[in-house]
Amino acid sequence: MKSFEYRKATDFDRAWLNLEQDLPLKPGSNGRANPFYIQRPGNPINELTDALLASFYRPPKFFFSGHRGCGKSTELLHLLSNVEIQKKYWPINFSVREETDIADLDFRDVLLCIGSRLFREYRRKGGELPEQLLKELNGWKGKVEKQISTILEGRNEYELGASIDAFFANAGLKMKLEPATRVELRQVVETDITGLIAIINHIAAAIYNQERRIPLILIDDMDKPDLDRARAIFHDRREIMLQPNCAIVYTVSSALFYSKEFDAIRDQALFLPNINLRDAETEARLEAGFGALEKFVGVRMDMSLIQPAALEEAIAYSGGVFREMARIVRTAIGHARRRQAAQLEASDVEWAAAEIRNEYRRILSNDDIKLLKKVMDSKRLEFSDRLRSLLQLLAILEYRDDEKNWCDVHPVLRKML
Repeated sequence: MKSFEYRKATDFDRAWLNLEQDLPLKPGSNGRANPFYIQRPGNPINELTDALLASFYRPPKFFFSGHRGCGKSTELLHLLSNVEIQKKYWPINFSVREETDIADLDFRDVLLCIGSRLFREYRRKGGELPEQLLKELNGWKGKVEKQISTILEGRNEYELGASIDAFFANAGLKMKLEPATRVELRQVVETDITGLIAIINHIAAAIYNQERRIPLILIDDMDKPDLDRARAIFHDRREIMLQPNCAIVYTVSSALFYSKEFDAIRDQALFLPNINLRDAETEARLEAGFGALEKFVGVRMDMSLIQPAALEEAIAYSGGVFREMARIVRTAIGHARRRQAAQLEASDVEWAAAEIRNEYRRILSNDDIKLLKKVMDSKRLEFSDRLRSLLQLLAILEYRDDEKNWCDVHPVLRKML
């Protein structure tokens, strides 16, 4: 597949493509920000950038979260384009879903992913590792292979004698696709977890000695596992996850921020809120928020494709969530195409909002409706297991201002309530 060209759309076909929800906004080869990247008002990623650039005794670890669709992946990619970050760090960004099964994620999987990706990325970029380290890695690889081949004897053939590159690549593939091998590999890693961490640290040290930059690992999609798995990784095994001797930004489930276990990561946690479009008390329109969402659309498609009133309505319905904004405009484009129009109108946006509202009708219970009405009236965050689920469903949206956190229902639900 050829590389994506980030250019403004002048027709609905290209606008549809530009508004794809999972479109990665990678920085340019020259280190500049992606053409589709939008700087949000009071961007909390600046706080993470400052923390990474500050002095430290040991490479820092941060836990980065936010609700679905708020732009976490985009902000991590944008961080890679920061010149000062590039001077201080040797950064890599990857999704844990590329390396293992996120529906069955375990702390051992994450550590193996870190070591594997560090090694593979450095080699892929032409880095040379010391012969002594390669011998050490080969010895560790051989021990792991021997134990797994013994455990799985008669059930599965493991690639004995494969190169270290192939070992790491194949180990990741097997962790992702073969449950039996995944269980056994975890068992082997568990018996020598300090050995795996030592391997990670030796690779990180070798990269630093060669590059004079500290490895920085930005791990995306670790917010996808459920709360129980997030607890098991970041609460129960917190100390182990802090041991790799490189800087790491872990994405974590927003549900963890609404649990008692949050205290374990509080000092190193950063939450990316949704964009405020209205004042919590007065409901007054906030121009900075509306301006950011307008620019979000404006860099992706020519404004002649959408009527001003339709754009205004789409922004209001988005609730300040980038993914929802893309979804609403994209769905409206589909409706406009079917009526063979050349421009999005308010009726197209209303149709898109109704489609989303009908999706919620199918999953919200009567008790959920009562809770949503209460939230709509009070704007208060009173945490319960169900409220946590409604936040993850985006039926409730959280915001932050200078004084406090507050919440409201998704704007498309107001008519239903």
